[in-house]
Amino acid sequence: MANLKSAKKRVNTNQSKRERNVAVKSNMRLNIKKVEKFIDANEVDEAKKAYHHTIRTIDKAVQKGVIHSNNGNRHKAKLAERLNQVTA
Repeated sequence: MANLKSAKKRVNTNQSKRERNVAVKSNMRLNIKKVEKFIDANEVDEAKKAYHHTIRTIDKAVQKGVIHSNNGNRHKAKLAERLNQVTA
């Protein structure tokens, strides 16, 4: 355990940031799974709505520094490709 006052503060700060990051990442994964579920069920309109919401969620995760921008772009491209296969 930390002894210095600043180190104790840092432990608390790291814990709160970790909780936020876990929540943001979990929400992002949940939204991605929703889009994939709609694509698998061939529900194009619902998939498009969920896709736009998911893109927004991924961009927010990138903006907050939870995931790297390349990781976010990879997820978005993968979803877009699957959605385009269903709509085409």
